[in-house]
Formats: sequence, C-alpha cells, structure tokens
Amino acid sequence: MADSLAPADFAPLFTPFTIGGLTVPNRFVMPGMQRMWCENGRPLPRLGAYYRRRVEGGVGLVITESCAVDHPSATQNDMFARIDASTMDAWAACFAAVQGAGGKMLMQLWHEGAVRKDGGDGPLAQFPTLSPSGLVYAGKENGRAATSEDLAAIKDAFIRSAIMARAVGADGVEIHACHGYLLDQFLWSETNRREDGYGGGDIRNRVRFPAEIVAGIRAAVGPDFVISLRFSQWKEVRYEARIAPTAQDLATMLTILRQAGVDVFHASARRFWLPEWDGSDLGIAGWTKSLTDAPVIAVGSVGLDTDVMENFFGKEAQSTGTQGFRELLRRFGQGEFDMVSVGRGQIGDPDWVRKLRDGDYDAIRPFTKKDLLGDLEFEGVVAEAHAAA
Repeated sequence: MADSLAPADFAPLFTPFTIGGLTVPNRFVMPGMQRMWCENGRPLPRLGAYYRRRVEGGVGLVITESCAVDHPSATQNDMFARIDASTMDAWAACFAAVQGAGGKMLMQLWHEGAVRKDGGDGPLAQFPTLSPSGLVYAGKENGRAATSEDLAAIKDAFIRSAIMARAVGADGVEIHACHGYLLDQFLWSETNRREDGYGGGDIRNRVRFPAEIVAGIRAAVGPDFVISLRFSQWKEVRYEARIAPTAQDLATMLTILRQAGVDVFHASARRFWLPEWDGSDLGIAGWTKSLTDAPVIAVGSVGLDTDVMENFFGKEAQSTGTQGFRELLRRFGQGEFDMVSVGRGQIGDPDWVRKLRDGDYDAIRPFTKKDLLGDLEFEGVVAEAHAAA
C-alpha cells in the first residue's frame, strides 16, 4: 500500500473542523463501542486510559461508549456505563485523562428500551422495561409500552444526564438513536405502534420524542455545548430494517432534529460505502449530507471487509487495503461527509490514525475478533442478547 497511496492523499482528513462551538484537530472519530470496563456503572480507570491512548494515537474526537441515562429503566447491566450522581467522579477522571492529552470527548447518552432485560433479581429488576410499544421487533414482546408519565420521566433523565455530562467536563453529548435501542425504537415503524402523536406510519410523529429530548437538552445546556445524534437504518435484530423508507422520510426526520438542536449527525451503516437507495451511489452518510446543513460523520467498517456483527459471531475481518482507503478518500473528496469514525481499527491499533497520517500503512496492526470482545463476559452478553432476540 505504501507505493500506492502517499501521506499527501490523506492530508484533507487531517485538517481542523468545527462542530458548533467545538474545534477538533482532524476528521477522525473514535466512536462509542462497548468495552464493559465498568463496575456498578462506574467507568474503571482502564477505560479512561483506553480513551487517552487513542488521543495519543492521533484521533481528533472520542465518543464514550454507550452510557445509560439516569433512569432505572435504562439498563440493568452494571458492567454498562451509567451517568448519575454515584458515577460523576469516575467520569470526571475519564474526561480529565482525555483532555490532559489534548483530546476532545463527547458522552454518548443511551437507553436500551425493549432490549433491556425485564425482571430478574438485580437491584433495578423492580422497574419495568419500557419502550414505545413493548416490542423488540414485530412479534417479539418485552416489557411494556411507556405511558405519557414514563416518557416525561425518561425525557427528564436524558436532560439531567446531559447536564451532568457537562458538569464532569464533556465537550458535548451524543444521543444514541440507533441499532434497535429506545430512541431508535421510536423512529422505527415496526416497533412504534403508538397512537398518541408519538408513533405510527408518519415519520413526523415517530421522531417527535427524540426531537423533544434534543430540544430539552439544548435548552438546558445552551448553544455552545455540542449535541450529536447517531442514527441507523439497520438494527442488531434486523439488518434490513429502515426507519426512513425513502429519502423524503429521511429529509423530514433530519429537518425536525436539526431544528430541535442537533449540531452533527452520526450516520451509522454496516458498510459506509454501500448505496442506500437505487439510482444513487450515495451511502446513508452521503444522503444525510445532501439533505441537511449540519455536519455529518460517516461510520461503518472503515478499512475492513466485515461489519461488527459478523465479528461478534466468529467471522474474522480482513483489511480492504488500498481499495478501501481509496473509497474513503473518494467519498470524502466528493463531500459526502465531514468526519469519519474508525472503531474496530482503533481498538486493534491505538496508533491507527497516526500511522495513516505518517504513511506507515504496513505497520497498522490488523484488527481481530479478540480485540473487540476482550473480556469473556462481553462475548457471553452478546451471545445471550441475540439468543433472546
């Protein structure tokens, strides 16, 4: 690869970029990927060190792993991160570690919705699993539909959690609305059968609750605190799912969210280069960029030939080499996105970004499934979740 691509080819990806009131040094993002390095929702010191190491390796912006908001229905798993009064000091240490290395970091705010374990004997088992309509997907029920009082409490939890994120030093928050979890369940017609103005066949109703959360956070944190929103068509339980069957549906959703206060859209695809609709070469990030004035982050198997779910179930990734990097450069050069997330690549090699910048391509350590799973507990959780689905 060293003979095919020069560092100068990647120079545009190493220019500064401003999102709202935040300027980052380059266009590379470390996206949220669960490591389960928490106890009772508190991030362990190794998690802060892990984030800091990626900053030292050259990444411009770090997004924390999914962090459950301050509501008892958000998750029951105490190895997943949580933001509440009992974890704020640990999170402050994480942000201090990243910022001490000159990095910028957003906290990703998350609620499992119908994917959450219901019942059991844990300390939060007495609280019900809540979602738009009590559905993981059509035909798979879990928990119950949230009442209007539940929705108000969950909205308040997102706002309160964003305020706490700002207090512990975050440069902004990312609202998790993808991959089949709570806010994505609102956006997806298959899991949102509500008839109260928050669901049904019209995307304008399905986006209402996520947009109210964004607007509430914006009002609470002011204009300069970054709000990212990560969304996806695909779900962990349905790869072919679509929250926006048409480009017009996508445009409607993006417009409402942008008006509510979103600064940047993080458009998640299993493979960032695949066309979203027939008749156009644009992927979901490219379509998003064409339909909004907000910055866009692309994500999905950058530099690899397999997606993250295939890795969970045993298939090892192979590098796409020169071809994959040329596709990244081509689409970035065409203005399809402003930034790009590299998750598994940076898990496998914390110096991935620096090596790309320096043209040291052959020294990039290949990602393996073991890098992603890490702890045996993580593998067991993933297998259990998909068996239940």
